[in-house]
Amino acid sequence: MSSAMDEMNLLGQAQRQHRMTVRGIGQEIDLEIDQCEDPSFSDAALVAVNSPQDPVVPADHKNFLIPCSQPAAVDGQPQPTPPQREEHEGILRLPAHSKKKKKKVVKKWREEWADTYKWAYVAVHDNTSRIFCTVCKGFGRKHRRNPYGNEGSRNMQMSALEEHNNSLLHKEALRLQSASKEKVQSPEIERPVYVKALSKTAASVLESVLKKDPHEAEFIQSIQEVVHSIEPVLVKNSQYVQILERLLEPERCFIFRVPWVDDRGETHVNRGFRVQFSQALGPCRGGLRFHPSMNLSVAKFLAFEQTLKNALSLYKLGGAAGGSDFDAKGKSESEVMRFCQSFMDELHRYLGPDQDLPAEDVGVGPREMGYLFGQYRRLSGHFQGNFTGPKIFWSGSSFRTEATGYGLVFCARVVLADMNKELKGLRCAISGSGKIALHVLEKLLSCEAIPVTVSDSKGYLLDGDGFDYVKYSLIRNIKAQRKSLKEYLKTFPRAKYIDDAKPWGEQCDVAFPCASQNEIDQGEALAIVTSGCRVLIECSNMPCTAQAVDILRKAKVHVAPAKATAAGGVAVGELELNSEFSLMQWSVEDFENKIQDAVKQTYDRSMKAAHDYGIMKENPESLVHGANISAFLSIAQAMTDQGCV
Repeated sequence: MSSAMDEMNLLGQAQRQHRMTVRGIGQEIDLEIDQCEDPSFSDAALVAVNSPQDPVVPADHKNFLIPCSQPAAVDGQPQPTPPQREEHEGILRLPAHSKKKKKKVVKKWREEWADTYKWAYVAVHDNTSRIFCTVCKGFGRKHRRNPYGNEGSRNMQMSALEEHNNSLLHKEALRLQSASKEKVQSPEIERPVYVKALSKTAASVLESVLKKDPHEAEFIQSIQEVVHSIEPVLVKNSQYVQILERLLEPERCFIFRVPWVDDRGETHVNRGFRVQFSQALGPCRGGLRFHPSMNLSVAKFLAFEQTLKNALSLYKLGGAAGGSDFDAKGKSESEVMRFCQSFMDELHRYLGPDQDLPAEDVGVGPREMGYLFGQYRRLSGHFQGNFTGPKIFWSGSSFRTEATGYGLVFCARVVLADMNKELKGLRCAISGSGKIALHVLEKLLSCEAIPVTVSDSKGYLLDGDGFDYVKYSLIRNIKAQRKSLKEYLKTFPRAKYIDDAKPWGEQCDVAFPCASQNEIDQGEALAIVTSGCRVLIECSNMPCTAQAVDILRKAKVHVAPAKATAAGGVAVGELELNSEFSLMQWSVEDFENKIQDAVKQTYDRSMKAAHDYGIMKENPESLVHGANISAFLSIAQAMTDQGCV
């Protein structure tokens, strides 16, 4: 209340001061509106009159401008009609009978008022200067009262500022503005981290990461899953707590600028990332991702996941990941090439056969890897065949792109066999339509399963009869031409394409999420359970949110984590580095047998680790926990042997 009275006193002082201050005429402002929603200035002439409160009129005193259209009386003396007007003592007299109804009062905005009324500012609207509210940007009838003393208003007892601040419009705008400020200033990340209940020891580890990197949602989510899984290990052996704290801090993180020029000669700048998370088991190996959502948090999460994937493999390697927020959609071949060359101009400093070995990921396929390798060879001055790509003479493997997709299906067969089931005849839902998703689709057909969905960024394609080899070839050709999956309907009109949706509500027995991280949220998890799905094979890294994982666990849906399911692709990728293996001489049968052996060994090792720490096979998350425990123990042993480095 006292603050309101202070404002009223300040307004009163400003009124008296403004009447006597001699200043130059400012901008004309529409201040008072009566019976009109959005009036414009009338065409009536503007007549100058002196302030009636000052008997002595200074020569340079500010005048008020009042629109007049009829004669009026001034000081009781009649004024002749135009053009027979008389000027008396410098005062221009008005007709005796002035209309009381005024649509407009025009005054001058003074510089002093800008300090007194901080909520107001002057701007032009519809070629008319008006006073606007700084908070809600309203003017005119939204804020009727004059901002200086309410001259001529119907409520002389309330200051304009107080009335304005009490208006519902202003209060709502102020509330939204305050909420926005609190959101920006809050140390919480924009998407809140869903924290599971942990023991005191495990919670302290996660808490330290939250304090250091509160805004890295994806990285924190991936750490939380692992910490939750290895909690029995930390409880049983406390020395692993310090090792885990060291492991969760990446060895090196690189962020760099990637400038490039488009076909029109315009310059663009993107941001590049590379995170070498751990080299405890060997040189780093991990993918490069070109996608607009790429940031440091995603790079760290992918590198951490890759570190654990490689630790599960028989051929030990460290983990890394990186990429850029570059979007190749809509770019020409030459633009993609120039970007890849600029990206490699900086990245090549951190690569090498004994340091870091890049691989493909989302947005980086054979075309991009070819451009990246060419620039790397040019800059390094020697030929090195440790890039994953399509050409046998420099990538080493003609089966590399199939290995990951085939391995996912082989892993599904192993999981189902442990449940006394087989893949034949089961309906399978697939998300994504990239190279991994299409290889999953291809191998499901050879296993006589019934894949019914694929998806892209705009929606998903449903064929209730299931895809066959003819339909698979059509989808592959559509994607090779970079067209929408809607093209499929031209050939098979009985199929459906559902816009802006995901395929998890469709009836299925096994789900293969191959699109991106966190594609399955709480709602989609409920849809998966309702659809009758009982097995989920993670194809992409961390496809489920933490809330979705809880729902799947309560519904006893068996989840195979990406760390274990990607064993086939990891194994073949690591074999490329061994010169003793000539993959070009392998038959298709030998190649598939190698993948199946890698998948089976990874599965058995993970389930054994889970059993050793009291997690039974009946637990739907036994494979998740076992894979995390087995990978962590491998890395922890190497870090212990190498000392505190």
